[in-house]
This record gives sequence, C-alpha cells and structure tokens, in this order.
Amino acid sequence: MLKPACTIIFLAPLASAAVIFAQTVSSPQKSVVAEKMFAQVRTAVDQIYPACEKLYMHLHQNPELSLQEEKTAARLAQELQQCGFAITTKIGGYGFAGLMKNGEGPVVMVRTDLDALPVIENTGLIYASKVRTKDERGNEVGVMHACGHDVHMTVFAGVAKILSQMKEQWRGTLLFVGQPAEERGAGARAMLADGLFTRFPRPHFALALHANATLPAGKLAYCAGYALANVNSVDLTIRGVGGHGAYPHTAKDPIVLAAQVILALQTIVSREIKPLEPAVVTVGAIHGGAKHNIIPDEVKMQLTLRSYSEDVREQTLAAIRRIVKGLAEAAGVPVDRMPIVEVQDEFTPSTYNDPELVARLAPVFAQMLGNENVAATEPVMGGEDFGQYGRVDPKIPINIFWLGTVAAGKWAESKRLGTTLPALHSNFFSPEPQLTIKTGIKTMAAAVLELLERN
Repeated sequence: MLKPACTIIFLAPLASAAVIFAQTVSSPQKSVVAEKMFAQVRTAVDQIYPACEKLYMHLHQNPELSLQEEKTAARLAQELQQCGFAITTKIGGYGFAGLMKNGEGPVVMVRTDLDALPVIENTGLIYASKVRTKDERGNEVGVMHACGHDVHMTVFAGVAKILSQMKEQWRGTLLFVGQPAEERGAGARAMLADGLFTRFPRPHFALALHANATLPAGKLAYCAGYALANVNSVDLTIRGVGGHGAYPHTAKDPIVLAAQVILALQTIVSREIKPLEPAVVTVGAIHGGAKHNIIPDEVKMQLTLRSYSEDVREQTLAAIRRIVKGLAEAAGVPVDRMPIVEVQDEFTPSTYNDPELVARLAPVFAQMLGNENVAATEPVMGGEDFGQYGRVDPKIPINIFWLGTVAAGKWAESKRLGTTLPALHSNFFSPEPQLTIKTGIKTMAAAVLELLERN
C-alpha cells in the first residue's frame, strides 16, 4: 500500500553547522514505475549484492588517481560487457561508454566517476587502501577513494546488471558512461570533446548520484535547480622588491601586501556581490619568504572561488584582478612588478538539476525507499563536473542526487555528542557499504526504469 504524503525532517551536519531541511514528498502516482517492478528490483538487488560487495572491496583497495584510471576503467568496462553492453574505451582519456539498445524509446545516460584522491587512508578498515603511487609532479602519494567514487562505480555496475536482467520490461537505449578525472574537473569536458554526444546516441536524460558524508545510509536527498557550484582555482603571485628586514623602507614588502590582499578579498562577497547571490572566496595557501631577516621578492597564494551564476563568477574574477592591482599600485610597487593573476584551467561549472526531471523522480525515490527516507536538501558550494553534460546545446535534462553513507551507529553518536562526521576527502571517510550500495542501486535502477518506455 502506498503511504500518504508526509513531512520528512533530517538533521544533517553540513560543514561545522547543523542544518535542518524538510520537504513534503507527495505520494507516488500511477505514472511512476509499477510496484511490481519495484519489488523485482528489490529482489534482484539482494541477489546480486554479494558480487557487488566483492567489486566494491576491489575498487576500494585499488584506487587510481585522476588521469591514471586505466585498470579501474578496464575492470568496470568488463563488468558492463558481461551484462551485454557494447563497450567503447579510451574516450577523453580512460573514459568509456557502454551501450545497450533495446527497441524504440528514450536514451537514458547514467554516469559514474572513476578517479580517487591523493590521500593516505586512515580508516582502519581491513580493506583499506594501501596504494602508493606518483602524482603528475613525480611526488609519491597515497591514494584513496575518499570521495565515494568506489560506491558510485559499484552502484553503476549493479544497476547495469539489473537492467540487463529486466530487458523484457523496458524499451529504449542505455548509455552508461565511466568518466575519468572528475576530481580535476576535466573528465566530462574531455569526453564531450572526444564526441560522447556525437559518436553515441544523444541522451534524453542524464543521471548520476554522489555519496553524502552527512546523510545516514539508506536515505536519499535531492535538489532541484542549482545543486553544486562553479569552481575556479586561482594562483596569485604578489610581487615586490626584496631587501633586508632591518631596512624595510628600501624594499617593497610582498608579505605585507599579501596580507592586505587577503583582507581586501573578503570584501568581494561581503560588499560587492548581491547578498542573495551565493559566493565564496577562500585563500587556501600562502607561501613566501625564506629567513627571519629577509624581505622576499614575491609571495605565492592559491584561491578557490565558488558561485552558481556565470555573472557572479565573472564579477568575482574581475574584482580579484582589480583589488590586487590597486593595492600594489598604492604600495608603490613598480609597474614591471605588478601582481600576476592566473586562473587555472581546472574549471568546474555549476550543476543545474532540471526541476521537471527532479519533480518526476522524487516520488519514484519515495516509492522505492519509503517517504521517511527521502527528502529535498539545499544546494552546496562543492563542485562536480557532471554539470557539463547539461550545458551542451540543445540542453539535456540532468539530475544528480545524494546517497547517504553514514552507518547508523556513527550517525547516532554524532548527534549525541555533537561531533562532526568525517567529510568527503577526509582520510577517515568510510561509507557503510551494504545499505549504501543497495540503496544506490535501487534508486538509480528505479529512476532509469521510470524514464524508459515500459512493456
């Protein structure tokens, strides 16, 4: 029996603050996937889970950095090929596409990311990653799936298996995409440039999910409209004229200038951006000087910028250029020593979830998991290059939703003690595998089936 509409409230610590979000999820209507099909998905998930868990453990223990995902892509492509997908590899690097045509109907794309992070795992899990490798600069680093991409890939493979087993119940085309270099903000762009939407059937819909480090396993959250932010990385070189620390009047001190710049940058969001427009300017690194009594020639700074709209992104970049130049001129820095502002190529655009698609899928999620396990949530200032797939004209409706990963005991302890749970990218991040993966497979399979034609 379908449950009536109800209000769901989750207490979710986001960053360091507790956030309360609530949403009324309407009772699923007859237009969504039939309950009989849902029951079949639930049964299939239980049947395939042992193989999925084995895959998850393998992926977790064998992570690969961005642009190095050769073995990960090969393993995942093999999983899809065994399900009957036609596989094309080396799209935009180590990206691949799995295609399954099953009569006339919509083309539904499901995307997973493949890469891991340069993090030394400290979870204490018996299946913890012990991988060490060289990064692009030749530095030896640890490697860990600290952003949950191993969960994403396992769900991806499980959904492919279930949909291939249920081919007699749907019509259309599945385009399953394994994307490299998400953590670099480069993979989606590279795959699109390599013809993803021209060499293969153009999707009518594109779906993805992402692990959430503040949501209990077994629960799901969704967000209509802007869900994730523009992300720009900016390198600043504040230049001056070096000298002796005892004679500062003979120098132009870039350290003092850098301090002024840091304070002035904080006025961009507080005094230049419209208060109703979200934006972040964070100075993440500053390096300068070598000795107590030496005024250096320059200071290096690294910034991350976050926004939703393109106008705010451009306004923020323009303000940074204006502020650093103006302060340098005020300090009397020579013209040939003006600051250098470099906007890095690793740009991730904001992700805009199509509101109509979200509204169509929300009751599907509620029917699959129960109303008490599904809720709307607020957008975040994190970045994800899945948004690139929704920016190619003509626009494709996209939706990325959040998958809870926190074990019930850890969740309860966090609420009781008021402690912060390990965040994504933390070396302590450790999803609860079984409930997380099963929930991900159920909801993504249900979403795809809702969008395909049904027999």
